[in-house]
Amino acid sequence: MLGSRECHHSACRVASLCEHWELHNTSVCHHVCLHICDFSMDVKLEQRANIKFCVKLGKSGAETFEMIRCAYRNEAMSRARCFEWHAHFKRGRTSLEDDESSGRPSMSSTPKNVKTIQQLVHEDRRRTIKDIATIINVSYGTVQTILTCDVNMHRVAAKFVPGLLTPEQKEHCVAICQELRQRAVDDPSFMSRVITGDESWVYGYDPETKQQSSQWKSPGSPRPKKARQSRSATKSMLIVFFDIRGIVHHEFVPEGLTVNAEFYCNVLCPLREDIRQKRSELWCVGNWLLHDDNAPSHQALVTGEFLAHKGIITLPHPPYSPDSAPCDFFLFPKMKLQLKGCRFDRVEDIQQESQHVLGTLREQDFQHAFQQWQRRWDRCVAAQGDYFEGDAAQT
Repeated sequence: MLGSRECHHSACRVASLCEHWELHNTSVCHHVCLHICDFSMDVKLEQRANIKFCVKLGKSGAETFEMIRCAYRNEAMSRARCFEWHAHFKRGRTSLEDDESSGRPSMSSTPKNVKTIQQLVHEDRRRTIKDIATIINVSYGTVQTILTCDVNMHRVAAKFVPGLLTPEQKEHCVAICQELRQRAVDDPSFMSRVITGDESWVYGYDPETKQQSSQWKSPGSPRPKKARQSRSATKSMLIVFFDIRGIVHHEFVPEGLTVNAEFYCNVLCPLREDIRQKRSELWCVGNWLLHDDNAPSHQALVTGEFLAHKGIITLPHPPYSPDSAPCDFFLFPKMKLQLKGCRFDRVEDIQQESQHVLGTLREQDFQHAFQQWQRRWDRCVAAQGDYFEGDAAQT
């Protein structure tokens, strides 16, 4: 039996329920009060008893939950739990107690289970916690604790990469990064002599990122929404070359043309002229180095003959490795981030705004990019030639 204070609280809650039910019959309320006070002081059991009584009165699940919520307020059980017990009692259940457990131990973080879970995960890294718990007959929470605390593992989704490299391609990546790293160590002026470049599309509209669309909200205000959007068909291709000091040359590909070997060679001519005017010290010595990626137009036979004829020395680039190209990990992402969410109806507007954004980049930005580039050589070697973009290590 409950103490006098607990019985009083229970009786008050019952009175509230009776008032909500519009049961003004004193004998009925008295019967309900005695029915509640027969149970332990556990509010959980008390609410179950009231749900059972509501079922006997023919109340629906929604009506029962509303009565429980009004009577118990902050102590009321959840809507789902209330509906669950309402269904139990409606099917004829009489007990208010929880069902007996399946017999699994409450804590099974034993060395044997830790070792077994490790083996199961190594056999199939896509196994779920539920699958593992079923196999070794322990609770879901125990498996989760062992995986995250004892084994220090976390489930992550696979990341998209430009392509799955073969062992030979990975070895080639490592060899190139080691070569570039060694040249930077042997020659202090090496990085200042490199001019790197590439081409990329700039769109009239590129949807803003999730981070850009985030905003502050108060607890009572609704969550902001935005429609799913895609890039516009209006676009212009930008070709840009830069070094550790800043932009050396940039131009836009005229509409209707593609960057093939012949066009790329025509781009290298004004590039050489800009180097002569903007980097006269490199032009006079003639020791500047050209770096680009492995695009077909860059590696074509015609391009190779042009470079040899003009005496332009090129640097190697790892195959299928945008994470090792300064244009791909620095310049284009940084430029396009400022253009995301902006709309340009004309190609001329796209080109004008792109040039404006390029003009806002500081010399410190380019110096930092070249420092990142060197660190990425180290990361490529450490990853044994595999993709490392998006991994936990910092650049």
